[in-house]
Formats: sequence, C-alpha cells, structure tokens
Amino acid sequence: MPQTHTLDARPPAPVGLLLTPTHSRRPADPAGRTVPDWYGIHPDHVARLIARYTRDGDTVLDTDGHPSVAAAAEYLGRRSGVAVTNGEDPHRRPEPLDGVEGRGAGLVLATLPRLGVDSRDTHANSCALGAWRAWLRPGGFLIVLLTAGPGTAPIGHRSTVIAAARTAGLLYHQHIPALLVPLPEVEPRTESPFVPRPPLLAGRHVPAHRDLLVFASMKPEAAHV
Repeated sequence: MPQTHTLDARPPAPVGLLLTPTHSRRPADPAGRTVPDWYGIHPDHVARLIARYTRDGDTVLDTDGHPSVAAAAEYLGRRSGVAVTNGEDPHRRPEPLDGVEGRGAGLVLATLPRLGVDSRDTHANSCALGAWRAWLRPGGFLIVLLTAGPGTAPIGHRSTVIAAARTAGLLYHQHIPALLVPLPEVEPRTESPFVPRPPLLAGRHVPAHRDLLVFASMKPEAAHV
C-alpha cells in the first residue's frame, strides 16, 4: 500500500532560488580584471552566498581556487584559501589572522563531480565530504555545487550526495537551484501553438540550472550563527 505521509519527522530543508541577474555589470578584482562566473553562477551570487554563510573575519576555503570565490571573500573582508585534500599536495591555509591558527573555516565551497571521486558512489562521496567537513569550525557550512550529474539522472545524483553527507556527519541545511538562463517573460501555456525546443550543444540539452547543496557541521543555532 502506498504511503500517504512521510516517515521523516524532521522539518523539510529550506529551498532558495538564484535567478540570473537582470543587469550586465561585471565586478572587477583589485587588479582591475573582470571576475568570471563560478561555473555559470554570477559573481554577485557568489558574494551573497559567502555573506550569508560566514561571519566577519571568517575563513573561506575553496577546493578549486576559483578567482570568483577569492575576489568575493576579499571584498567582504573574509580570508580566502585553497583546501587541498587529495593526499598529493599539502593542505594550504591562508595566513593566520591575529595569530589565531587552526580556527577552522566558516565556509568551504566544493564542486562535484571531480577527478578521483565517483559521484555515483555514496562511499566515495562520503570520504570527500568528510575531508571537507574536517576544515570547518563548529557551525561552519559546506556548499557543494553540482556541476553535472551522471547520465540523465541529476536528481539521483543529488540524493547520493545528500546521503553521503549524512554519513560524513554533516547536516543537510538547504537546496539552492541557481538558474543559468533567464526565466521566460511570459508563463508557458500548454495550448500555445508554438513551443520552442530547448537549445542543444553537441547534441545535448544546454543546462538551465545548477544545484547548490548546503550542509552544516552542526545545528547553526547551537553555534549562534
């Protein structure tokens, strides 16, 4: 017999939505170089994410060393660094602030899939997420950007990452879809005589959004964040 209600008594995770900016302005770094998108996500949204999930003076670590993350962190007065956890390169942290070492990062930004991690394997994902969790201070957040899903099942990929995060000791906090294309100016209607086909690139549909999954190292309210 089908279940008519969920067996999970926990409140649902909040869902946000990042829309494509309506302006064409592009921020620049201190050297005057235009800041690129973070895998399709506008630098303004990157800055908003960092501002939302960090405190003044926090450390922001990025597994890919992306210039958009570094520029936003510097603009907001956060310390930025690269989290290297592949066992081949030494871990790199930013210079200590006020002599405080090993304080832990307020935010780690990571991308999946990535080399060396089978994104379809819960255990492999759990090991990667556990390594990133080790960088966080109590109450810190991990944001995982899903740049692509295996095959044609991005929802299953998302579920795999969420399950792996729980195994790694992280709390699922929020799902944020980030649109890569503007919303249509009018609401689509089924009776419309002409329905445009989604654009194709090399025979594949062009992605219309990316998924951001936010995890907490502990309950945020317990850490007063």
